[in-house]
Amino acid sequence: RFTVDQETDNGRRRRVHGMLKLYYGLNEEGKAVEQPESLDPCDINGPHFDPEVYLNKLRRECSLAELMDQETCMVKQIRSLDSDMQTLVYENYNKFISATDTIRKMKNDFKKMEDEMDCLSANMAAITDFSARISGTLQDQHTQITKLSGVHTLLRKLQFLFELPARLNKCLELQAYSQAVSSHRRARCVLQQYSHLPSFKGIQDDCHAIMDKLAQELRQKFRDGGTSAKDLSECVELLLQLDEPAEELCDKFLSHARSRLESDLSVLPSPTSNTDILEFIDRGCNEFVSSLCLVITSYQELFINHAQSGELASKNIPQMANGKLHAFVDDLAARYFSLVERRIQEEKSVGDNSLLVRALDRFHRRLQAVAKLLPGSDVPNKGTEIVVRAATERVKQYLSALQSFYMDSLTDVRQALATPRLSVAGELLSSLSASILNQIKSVLASVHLFTAKDITFSNKPYFKGEFCSQGVRESLVVSFIKFVCQSSRQFCESAGDKGGSTPPALLLLLSRLCLDYETSTISYILTLTDEQFLAQHHSPVTPVTSLCTEAREAAQKLLNHYVKVQGLIISQMLRKSVETRDWVNTIEPRNVRAVMKRVVEDTTSIDVQVGLLYEEGVRKAHSSDSSKRTFSVYSSSRQQARYAASYTPSAPMDTNLLSNIHKLFSERIDIFSSVEFNKVSVMTGIIKISLKTFLECVRLRTFGRYGLQQIQVDCHYLQMYLWRFVSDENLVHFLLDEIVGSSAHRCLDPAPMEQSVIEVICERG
Repeated sequence: RFTVDQETDNGRRRRVHGMLKLYYGLNEEGKAVEQPESLDPCDINGPHFDPEVYLNKLRRECSLAELMDQETCMVKQIRSLDSDMQTLVYENYNKFISATDTIRKMKNDFKKMEDEMDCLSANMAAITDFSARISGTLQDQHTQITKLSGVHTLLRKLQFLFELPARLNKCLELQAYSQAVSSHRRARCVLQQYSHLPSFKGIQDDCHAIMDKLAQELRQKFRDGGTSAKDLSECVELLLQLDEPAEELCDKFLSHARSRLESDLSVLPSPTSNTDILEFIDRGCNEFVSSLCLVITSYQELFINHAQSGELASKNIPQMANGKLHAFVDDLAARYFSLVERRIQEEKSVGDNSLLVRALDRFHRRLQAVAKLLPGSDVPNKGTEIVVRAATERVKQYLSALQSFYMDSLTDVRQALATPRLSVAGELLSSLSASILNQIKSVLASVHLFTAKDITFSNKPYFKGEFCSQGVRESLVVSFIKFVCQSSRQFCESAGDKGGSTPPALLLLLSRLCLDYETSTISYILTLTDEQFLAQHHSPVTPVTSLCTEAREAAQKLLNHYVKVQGLIISQMLRKSVETRDWVNTIEPRNVRAVMKRVVEDTTSIDVQVGLLYEEGVRKAHSSDSSKRTFSVYSSSRQQARYAASYTPSAPMDTNLLSNIHKLFSERIDIFSSVEFNKVSVMTGIIKISLKTFLECVRLRTFGRYGLQQIQVDCHYLQMYLWRFVSDENLVHFLLDEIVGSSAHRCLDPAPMEQSVIEVICERG
């Protein structure tokens, strides 16, 4: 049943697409459809269908209900086919009738056309007969007419030749130069061919004289150059037709143009005048460059773009003229570029960069007109090179300005550090760092004008690549960062400007500045630069890490030098206090020496100063009696052995041996080791240098009883205060212990002071 329904649907679909074609077994192109023949006798649509076999198969395979359904389906199909056939006949009946009428009408029309064709054929035959009779009648006179026509033509030519001088004179009077040249060119070959005949020779001489006069007038007209471009072009073309040398014409035209362009250059403002650069470039573009473009256009119209024909085409004039034009333009442009470069070099103020960039942009834009008018010219490239050199020089000027600003800022900082306020260092660091950063941002904003989108030369490869990476990033930003580090390192020399030493506070401040650069500032500056300039950058640049390393090394060197300088300042006081005193004949100590109080005061001041710029740092745990440590000559086993009751002059070898053994088991103290970036480490380094100097000075002196006691009082006073500043209080205790021990070792009468007396004196002091 499904098969029958499907076939019914297919039949309806075919009926919609064209029942008539399907009826005749044709496809859409009007050809018979080739279908594969089915050999199945049960295929009701096949050519080998056998009704008996089909019915036997149905009775054998189908039930009664299925047979009834099959019969109903076939009845429906038969009725549907009958209905379709009737519809097909009805639809095509009118078409058959219309086709019959059309064929009947066509038969009538063709009959009428056939009669007209017979009439036309008869008329053509009559015309042919009449034409043949005319040709036969005129055959005899045809040859004579041809001969007379030739003679007439020759006479006309001779008449033209005889009338040529008068015709040329008339054209000369009317200034119809083009017509005169054309007439002469038509007759020139004939006159040359028959110049051996006297009559033709006379005509030729008269024509030559007239044409020489005409050529002279054309040359004068060309030299004046006051006519329109069209008249001038016609003048050049006529001179070329009169065999005037093309090179000479080109040279004359360019010579006249050179004088005008040189006058334009001469009226430009002097590069060293007060005229601003934008006005200078405007005048150069509006006067010289515009005139140059007009000259190029006129010259090309006359000698290059003008189509040549005949003999002129074989002389290859455009190629020669183009070479002369390129040389002419290059020469004058070079003189103009020299003036522009001299003016740009005078632009040394870095306050406002916009005027220079606008001037360079206008200069570059106007040169593009030359590039369009004169393809292949090197002038636009040389103009771009000038812009590139100007941008490069501008970057150098900005770098120099940044360096000067930095050095001036340091001078201001140096003066401000002379004030007695201790808190000034932190404020100066913040102010210095902020002002430098703002100056860098301002410079980057000014330089960024060279790469703005509305600037024509910013699209050039140089400004998209090398200018951004090597010019701005490397030559400006990276170079300035390196300058900051290198100039800061130079302060570590023993003598600064004009022989004066660098203030220690400046060393400390610069070390913190370099450390801040290493931790954050360098990364921020380069990120800012890369965002503005290196969006499409591919060339190698200095990595941030190498700059940070250089900044950290500078900070470390500055801090080490600061510790050394401050340590040597305190050491100088201690050295003078030891060397200028008579330690053998001194009086019994009743007070702490003033120099020791000064040492403690200066150390406290340094501690406050360092604390403003650096963090505290890590200390070892202090003992509860740090400020009560005693420095008796008997406080160690070494000294007890040396100064015991059994001490005799015969025992120095034993005491020296014990001292050396004690040193072997003591921790070695590196006096000038590198310090860390914190307050405790800095103060430890300064105190180590100071106490080591004190120790070495003591070892060079000889002490009496009271001299030894004074050293005891001084060391105890130092211990009371200095332990607070160092990372390990044992270091202070060890060095002070060494100082007291060395004093006792060099004492002529070692009689130490009681500890209680020492404490009273120090507390009172």
